[in-house]
Amino acid sequence: MELESIVGKIKNHTPNILGSEKFSKYAVMVPLIEKEDGIHVLFEVRSLELRRQPGEICFPGGRIDAEDKDEKSAAIRETAEELGIDKENIINVFPLDFMISPFGMMIYPYVGLINNPDSIQPNPTEVGEIFTVPLTYFMNNEPKIFHVNFKVEPEENFPFNLVIGGENYNWRTRAIDEYFYIYEEKVIWGLTATILAHFIELLR
Repeated sequence: MELESIVGKIKNHTPNILGSEKFSKYAVMVPLIEKEDGIHVLFEVRSLELRRQPGEICFPGGRIDAEDKDEKSAAIRETAEELGIDKENIINVFPLDFMISPFGMMIYPYVGLINNPDSIQPNPTEVGEIFTVPLTYFMNNEPKIFHVNFKVEPEENFPFNLVIGGENYNWRTRAIDEYFYIYEEKVIWGLTATILAHFIELLR
């Protein structure tokens, strides 16, 4: 291959996250509502009929579709569908840091205000119930953090003979932090708690 051809291909390349085309992409909304005692964060309890994570607490969100204009549009669409509200009732939508999950997912979180919470009618096929927590609770209470360690297990035919150190190779292992917030009897953890902790850190 000629140098001119190499330069031509590279100079027009737009950098992305290597391998990201294989990731599932999701958009999530941290919904805020105004109550008499101040701003609350709204949560969903996933329907027990769902195949994935039934009964767990989460934010509205889901996979980004080809029809979505962008990640923000996907977050608004999913929130409107799950809470049974008009898209126009979701205002002041702003992005948080996006996340790359070790389980092959890219998550694009947003925060937005539901300006007519009385109109919420959760979609029963996805949402078992909703509840809110005062924002001040999260501002005043740190999450509990636990570590989950990943173990390296190469497949049986892994070519150790091609690796310096062979079967004694010193693999780099990693751990992820799992955040837990406990409000009354509600346990908020996993990606939902991670996104929430990031949001609270931005507010501080």
